[in-house]
Amino acid sequence: MDYFDDEAVKLEMQRTKRKVRVVLFSIIFLVICFIGYGVYWTFWDINRLPKGEFISQSSSPDGHYTIKAYLSNGGATTDFAVRVELVTNTNTHRVKNIYWNYHEQSAKMVWIDNDTVEINGHELNLPYEKYDFRTH
Repeated sequence: MDYFDDEAVKLEMQRTKRKVRVVLFSIIFLVICFIGYGVYWTFWDINRLPKGEFISQSSSPDGHYTIKAYLSNGGATTDFAVRVELVTNTNTHRVKNIYWNYHEQSAKMVWIDNDTVEINGHELNLPYEKYDFRTH
């Protein structure tokens, strides 16, 4: 009686090779995703912008939101930029950057309604929209 059937061995080898391929492709995919997120986080994440010097702030008509504008000076090699952060006036006081524009030194902020603000000609519906000159 032969315990090692050639067909069974070939079938088991194919299954093993398939499992190894799936594991390798999964690892490669995860590494690529990790590197991609690292590049995004390093160069494009709007929440990693420099703090800057406070310019002004404005609250929404219903008082639910406050926006604060900051002037960022990159030094001799870059121009001024304006960063605006949104503060949600609830128990959490969540803060996030909603506006980043290069070659600006002031921030004209006009509330259109309770959830819409215009900053230097760019209209944003809060809290979900944001403006970043690098992607527009």
